[in-house]
Amino acid sequence: MSAPLHEARPAGSGRVPPPPGPGHALPDTQQGMRRRNLSRVMHTVSAEGPLSRAAVASRIGLTRAAVSTLVDELIRSGLLEELGPERPGRVGRPGSALAVSGRGPAGIGAEVGVDHLAVCAVDLRGRVRARAVRHVPNRGRSPEPVIEELTGLLLRVVAEAEGEGLWPAGLTVAVPGLVARDTRTVVRAPNLGWRDTDLGALLPARFPLTVANEADCGALAELWLGEGTPRDFLHVSAEIGIGAAVVVDGRLLRGTRGFAGELGHVPVRPDGPECGCGGRGCLEQYAGERAVLRAAGVEPGEDRVGLLAGRAEQGDPAVRRALHDAGTALGIALTGAVNLLDPESVVLGGALSGLAPWLLPSLRSELARRTAGPACPVSVSALGPEGPLLGAAHSVVRGVLDDPAAVAGRA
Repeated sequence: MSAPLHEARPAGSGRVPPPPGPGHALPDTQQGMRRRNLSRVMHTVSAEGPLSRAAVASRIGLTRAAVSTLVDELIRSGLLEELGPERPGRVGRPGSALAVSGRGPAGIGAEVGVDHLAVCAVDLRGRVRARAVRHVPNRGRSPEPVIEELTGLLLRVVAEAEGEGLWPAGLTVAVPGLVARDTRTVVRAPNLGWRDTDLGALLPARFPLTVANEADCGALAELWLGEGTPRDFLHVSAEIGIGAAVVVDGRLLRGTRGFAGELGHVPVRPDGPECGCGGRGCLEQYAGERAVLRAAGVEPGEDRVGLLAGRAEQGDPAVRRALHDAGTALGIALTGAVNLLDPESVVLGGALSGLAPWLLPSLRSELARRTAGPACPVSVSALGPEGPLLGAAHSVVRGVLDDPAAVAGRA
């Protein structure tokens, strides 16, 4: 089972998601109904558990006998586990509390960044159980050595997860570039220098694989893991490159080819400097991490954002001016998207979210000045640069919850 990008909420979110959406439509047969009901049980226990069989039956509108049959199947498959009698104080005979298993299937997420590689394993409860990161400059490197290094991290994380009783249900790789819809091909990643790269041919075949845009993964992490995140928002992933993702009613707006959200290549000043995408005056030339460092007169280093934040806190005028100008450029670029899409909010994520105190005043001012309607709220993601990696891993977990029958036989 490949792990597409899902839109359901994660374990412990407190919101019971609907049955699988159009991307996961199951046939309208008895077998299809069974698979949908298995998914409903998994989602309900994931979102609200621990729960008894009776509580699950009440929430999804099935008989207790029907739910018990489904639960028994999920327990045999290692997807649910019984924790023992429910807590005292309930009226009547206590039932056995059910929870999603802390062993069994795990979602493996990986991220290819311009200056780092990362892999993590997340269990069905949403806990990160293994993680590996390597800081390495990937700009201009050919895909083969980059993916070879990523594979080394991947195998290390999988081995660690397997040592804790987990097995990989799938792998989603987040990349800073355009990914052709329903393929594993990176069509173009300007900040890496990659074109038409099929990652499926370079990664181990033992893992069901999805390749996704890093901003899309970051937006889904915000949807699933963010506190109080609305179901309609524009997520901005700002670091060396700037990407965006639009979430409408809890679903990604991906575009016909899967290329929606390239905010970093929206022209801010059409006569500005040439961009790696081939255009001129793109947002990345004014608000990308390298542009901010250059404007602030700061030499690139390992903790670039921390260095900028420290100097901004000390009142360094060049740094504060650079961040003010970057916020202004972001506000100009976001205006068109806000006027066109009317999102409930804008969420700033990625590494530059750590510079929000100095970016947001000019961003909000510019957005309020230029937006046709009322000012759109702008908030900062608590996930920061972790969003894409977590979103990638959780997308695999959502695949298990959406169709548990598809993985039950692989344990």
